[in-house]
Amino acid sequence: MAYELTRTERIHYKRLQDAAFQAGEEAVTNLKTALALAGLTLPSLCNDGPVAGHGFVRLGGCNAAFANQLAEIITAGAGARARSLQSQP
Repeated sequence: MAYELTRTERIHYKRLQDAAFQAGEEAVTNLKTALALAGLTLPSLCNDGPVAGHGFVRLGGCNAAFANQLAEIITAGAGARARSLQSQP
């Protein structure tokens, strides 16, 4: 016999799923905004819904040139961030 969730457990689970979905939506928006600042677009970027209680973002496929551009931008941003953290007292 399968365990049936209580009403309270179902409500709690739904809230967790809703929060995970919202986290995915926010992550997609943040990433789209960051990519736009770099002049890049991932057309298949989307929220894939909650997975195991966490937001899940589907990045989709891209060609090698796009992947190399993205890697270059991430590397530059990571370097700038590291320099910024080193200069803080």
